Amino acid sequence: MTAQIHPSAVIEDGATIGPDCVIGPFCIVGSEVVLGRGVTLKSHVVITGDTYIGDDSTVFSFAVIGEIPQDKKFGGEKTALRIGARARIREHVTVNTGTAGGGGLTSIGDDCLLMAGCHVAHDAHIGNRVIVVNSSAVAGHCIVEDDVIIGGLCGIHQFVRIGRGAIIGALTMVTNDVIPHALVQGPRGKLDGLNLVGLKRKGVDRSDITALRAAFQALKDGEGTFLDRAKRLGDEAESEYVREMVGFILGESDRNFLTPS
Repeated sequence: MTAQIHPSAVIEDGATIGPDCVIGPFCIVGSEVVLGRGVTLKSHVVITGDTYIGDDSTVFSFAVIGEIPQDKKFGGEKTALRIGARARIREHVTVNTGTAGGGGLTSIGDDCLLMAGCHVAHDAHIGNRVIVVNSSAVAGHCIVEDDVIIGGLCGIHQFVRIGRGAIIGALTMVTNDVIPHALVQGPRGKLDGLNLVGLKRKGVDRSDITALRAAFQALKDGEGTFLDRAKRLGDEAESEYVREMVGFILGESDRNFLTPS
């Protein structure tokens, strides 16, 4: 099926519109944009820059996707934005392309939901099945791994990493890295435990959840520094979930970690 394009939409020369796309009234699609199969743009959507949006995604009214970074160091260099399949990008969302200094690419994985008014900044890398709730902002150079939920009105500081399966409570400012499967909440985010609800919903085996709980307690109460405790866990861990957590902690990062309170 060919694309359905409202007569009031502006599609610049060079844009690639996939089959089965639906482009609503007063949308603007820039010359370097590529839309996959079955992408829907509601009314008044702006897609610009070197931007790709994957199959079966929907972008709601007044979203602006692929504009230049909000970074004073940006000098007009050619950078890109890549969004995976089945994205749901709600009203007034803004997502920027990358910067040369940050690698030149902003990326969002498959099956993500960006709720109304949220922002993803330059050079951020968002995994698969991530939910960013209303009016939250992910700053530049952040890494958000798969299956993360960021609650409403949150701020994620630049260069922060959030590990797989973590949940950030509403109204939380996150300034340091968050270990996988963690629960973080509070005006200045504190590591308050594990995302047990999320683990159970995903069907994680009880033995792995028990191992994670023991690992969290060891990180909280063990001897030595936080990194010393993590290294000891890595030597002893049998659960793949605990090994994942240890690998995340020992991985390269520009930030410190939120540690158990």
